[in-house]
Amino acid sequence: MEKVGAYEAKTHLPKLLKLVARGEKIIITKHGVPVATLQAPGSARNIPVREVIKQIRKFRSKHSLNGLSLKEMIAEGRK
Repeated sequence: MEKVGAYEAKTHLPKLLKLVARGEKIIITKHGVPVATLQAPGSARNIPVREVIKQIRKFRSKHSLNGLSLKEMIAEGRK
């Protein structure tokens, strides 16, 4: 999987589209942070709903909000 900056992606879009047509996936970054994925249509995995729920539960078992509620976090973000 190749990573390219947003400016380079804009400048070299035809070249990147050829790579994608060959099955490659390209991550587009802005200031080093991934912001988009360029990939062929239909290449995204279709994950069964039960598997997604299982993955979310696994993530939640390892991560905690340390007593904060979602409502409190939203209110904090609005300040």
